[in-house]
Amino acid sequence: MNTAFQILLVLSAYFSGSIPFGYIFTRKFTGKNIRELGSGNIGSTNVRRVAGAKVALLTQLCDMFKGLFPVGIIIFLQHMKCSNFGDTYIYMIALATIFGHNFSLFLNFKGGKGVNTTLGASFLLSPVAVLLSVAVYYIVKRKSKYVSLGSICLSVALPVCELFIHKFTFRFYFFVVCAALIVIMHLPNIVRLINGTENKSEN
Repeated sequence: MNTAFQILLVLSAYFSGSIPFGYIFTRKFTGKNIRELGSGNIGSTNVRRVAGAKVALLTQLCDMFKGLFPVGIIIFLQHMKCSNFGDTYIYMIALATIFGHNFSLFLNFKGGKGVNTTLGASFLLSPVAVLLSVAVYYIVKRKSKYVSLGSICLSVALPVCELFIHKFTFRFYFFVVCAALIVIMHLPNIVRLINGTENKSEN
């Protein structure tokens, strides 16, 4: 496969990941700038706070889809034997979508925290690990009432579940990177959790 074409696909994945659905939908349905309200985050949790549950659900689905779609395209091309991507290429595509969401080209390289986009990009790669991690999120969120803590535990659960299911694979290392990104994006939340000042609806 032509290297230039591979680079173009990675850039396209970053570009699609950069689409700030939370910002776009909140602006469209409420006229508000979500970056100036609530936590300032463009993710579905802050969208729910600013624009309501329906807009938040739409944002969540689109943020997941923009992670899933590029990965799905590569899997399809591989299945149809239309390409000869290396073993690690699909993980580059997945990470590009996540980086796009976290550091959006359209928002001066600022964005969300990447949880939904990570789930979307990961689902076709290891659906069982993703579903187990989502279960961990809901359990932790229900017990602690903290959205951010649930998200952090979800990120840690991804590589742990992958390790138990498939041992050491490229997916495991990919999930380690994803977990590190989510934890890094949640560092302010972690500080507030430690200090006891975290908002339970914050993410």
